[in-house]
Amino acid sequence: MTNRYDPLDARVLRDPYPVLAELRRTEPVFWHEKMGSWVLTRYTDCVRVLRDHTLFARDPRRTGGTVPEPSLSVQTLDPPQLSRVRSLFMAALRAQDLAAIEERARRLVTSRLDELAGAGQFDVVAELAVPLSVAVVADLLGVEPPPYAEFAAVSDTIMRSMDGGLDPSLVEPGRIARQRLSKLVDEWFTASSRPGLLEHVRQAAPDTGLMTQLVKNTARVMFQGGYSTMTAALGNAVAVLLTRPDALERMRDAALLATGVDELVRFDGPVQGTTRTAVRACRIGGIDIAPGQKVVPLFAAANRDPDAFPFADQLVLDRAPNPHLGYGWGPHACIGTTVAQAGLRALVTALANHPARLIAVSDAVRRRTATMRAYQTLPALLRF
Repeated sequence: MTNRYDPLDARVLRDPYPVLAELRRTEPVFWHEKMGSWVLTRYTDCVRVLRDHTLFARDPRRTGGTVPEPSLSVQTLDPPQLSRVRSLFMAALRAQDLAAIEERARRLVTSRLDELAGAGQFDVVAELAVPLSVAVVADLLGVEPPPYAEFAAVSDTIMRSMDGGLDPSLVEPGRIARQRLSKLVDEWFTASSRPGLLEHVRQAAPDTGLMTQLVKNTARVMFQGGYSTMTAALGNAVAVLLTRPDALERMRDAALLATGVDELVRFDGPVQGTTRTAVRACRIGGIDIAPGQKVVPLFAAANRDPDAFPFADQLVLDRAPNPHLGYGWGPHACIGTTVAQAGLRALVTALANHPARLIAVSDAVRRRTATMRAYQTLPALLRF
């Protein structure tokens, strides 16, 4: 039994990897009282849980729980129910011109860099990560981007509610924020006719037999989840590159750009973990797991496991293969992985090719969240 891992401790928020490495060495599977879960830190154990949806459930209804209809989405279902809605959205995603979305994103970042260069200190999160993430996800869906600051506030409330197991006071504000976002998605389904993923889904959905509410909920999850994950990933990536300007310079090489942005996500990724529930008794890492008990695969720990990634604590830009868990794994892997990577490539390309150099100017502040590793503020300046 241990509670030595507190994901909200200031030391862990600043740098969780030494703590996770020690746990991976001494207690790779441990019970966390506050989470009410078994926590996994080894790559092989995490992948096993994420792959085996027959033994480890995402859908609470499979282990006696309930899911209100407004909450049903691609995030809450397991195969085979998951397969139809996931296939609908994946087909719509493949129909989009991702290269064009990436090029528009690169132009947006370049324009903002031009405005910020030489103008003094600015916040990377507010001035680059948030606008880019909103723009990319809205471009993908084919909707008018909501106001950046307003949407960021709603999304942040939803993101914080994912830590409801650690702080129950976050749950109700998250529910209200989801309702606000659901109303926006309803408006998109009613009024928007722009080309994009949402229009593709709207046209194809009637032939699938899926509930309209389920489709809308999944669109809401894709917008908010895509935004929050991308914003966090962009902030983390820039923070790493601020301390490694040589890495940014090297990624001007197209080959290193492709593998490098993937490595940035492995090295310090946005999503720290997820939860599953054991459907029946099993053993993980020599520990007996009872039916109905929760398990938490920690992506952050798995992605630094030296048994899976040689030189795991080093940023290896040409690492290949790179089967990290930064976007999940198995049937619940993030639908928008390719879009998130496009956003990262757009940002890195724009930064690497801009005549001004990005420089850290003061201490950054981590957001006090456990599920998502993100920055609250990341001060920097662009100097010619």
